[in-house]
Amino acid sequence: MQNIFALAQSLHISDSHLTCYGNDKAKISLKDLEHRPQRGKLILVSAITPTPAGEGKTTMSIGLAQGLKKAGQSVALALRQPSMGPVFGRKGGATGGGRSTLHPSNSINLHFTGDFHAITSAHNLLSSVIDNQLFNGQTHLKPQGVLWKRVLDVNDRSLRQIHTSPGKPTERTTGFDITAASEVMAILCLSESLQDLQARLDRIVVGFTEDGSAVFAKEARVTGALLAILRDAIEPNLVQSVEGVPAFVHGGPFANIAHGCNSILATRMALAHADFAITEGGFAFDLGGEKFMGIKCRQSGLQPEAIVIVATVRALKMHGGAPLNTLAYPDHIALSAGLENLAAHLDSAAQFQRPVIVAINRFTNDSEQELALIHEFCQQRNVPCATADVFGQGGDGAIDLAKTLLAALPEKSVPLPQLYELEDTIEDKLHAIATRIYGADGVHLTDAAKAKIELFRKNGFDRLPLCMAKTQNSLSDDATKLGRPKGFTITVRDFEIANGAGFIVVLTGTMMRMPALPKVPAAEHIQVSPEGDIIGI
Repeated sequence: MQNIFALAQSLHISDSHLTCYGNDKAKISLKDLEHRPQRGKLILVSAITPTPAGEGKTTMSIGLAQGLKKAGQSVALALRQPSMGPVFGRKGGATGGGRSTLHPSNSINLHFTGDFHAITSAHNLLSSVIDNQLFNGQTHLKPQGVLWKRVLDVNDRSLRQIHTSPGKPTERTTGFDITAASEVMAILCLSESLQDLQARLDRIVVGFTEDGSAVFAKEARVTGALLAILRDAIEPNLVQSVEGVPAFVHGGPFANIAHGCNSILATRMALAHADFAITEGGFAFDLGGEKFMGIKCRQSGLQPEAIVIVATVRALKMHGGAPLNTLAYPDHIALSAGLENLAAHLDSAAQFQRPVIVAINRFTNDSEQELALIHEFCQQRNVPCATADVFGQGGDGAIDLAKTLLAALPEKSVPLPQLYELEDTIEDKLHAIATRIYGADGVHLTDAAKAKIELFRKNGFDRLPLCMAKTQNSLSDDATKLGRPKGFTITVRDFEIANGAGFIVVLTGTMMRMPALPKVPAAEHIQVSPEGDIIGI
């Protein structure tokens, strides 16, 4: 691998636009985008519904980029930063694996260049100022009208609900979300410039008055201070894969509780510096893919040229009813049944009128018969399919996938269709996503959700797109329903307004915006060697 200076020079990035953090990572000035055409073709990588068996979507994204490089193409990655919550919780690291990994992986998985810390600090500064103004009587908000919570980049269920200033006139019930769910995170990822970032910070709705009028962050008079904290964080980060593919890694909203895409600016950096830009939408297509189209592309004007759906034999068997402890053994009946989950995501992706390619992430225990069954299924649907061993072989293991992708690209792309129009009612938008993407029969709104819709209508927020907060483990809002559930409705219990980010958050089922640690968190397996090397991530 090259040091970061040589990598930047290979992309024709001026030294004056480079802020290095050691010799293996750097931030790139937004000035680097000035007068650079967006020459690249954008490729979206998504996946089937995730299972504990693992699909390896990020590993496949990195491997595909390396495969394109091996095939003689100019390529760059645009990926999200990992959150330390899942790193120390259930998931572990999120920088790929094996021969398809980003480097420096431990640094990226932990503090990296400090972006998450900046987002956390900016969010909590606003929280502190709101409480201070309540204490001093400097706001027309009442304590019960404040919606703005606090955030922390740690999974901590005990902080989901807290009481502040107990026994005081300003006592109120509030809580913590994880930093990945912060509106400031979404704002950073959707901003196009410092000026855009400032305007979005000003538009944040921190609460509602007793008569139902929105109160905006600009009224707290500290959005300039928030911008100062975020000034460096808005610059995309440059690292590379183990095979030297440049990677712009920036922003990290979760796709189950936020919009699940890396920053627009990092994506534009990748498009400006390569002929192909590989990016991903978090979790499966029903979450990260739908939000990529309906939020990120709608706001930015970006559009993918093709969609890659990642699937694994073992995850498909689990969706077909095979127990987790049997997935290493052949089970054609379970695999055949599980293909319905893949079919659901292919049907969803097809609505956006792009070529869709299935990438089978090969594992050691996969049999040739099982792989052939998936290929036959895709052939019957006229969907290109390729098997790739990107963990074990890196770019060499993805050359067939790269060639399959290149062959599927259209000569001319069509405008990107959307599932709904912004002028549609919130109810109609919900119905479109629930029925066309999840396969639900409809949507059930609680009384609290109905009241919130009326509040949003009163303030003119009902013309925003929707960001669904839904379990990643099922197409439905019930995490136990694997495969392709039928005969269900989506229950919407409440909404949150993210006016600065430019969307409404829809809270479905029992989904929480602060995750919990598992009984045995990944943190228990992480150590530092006497030489200072981090092991166990």
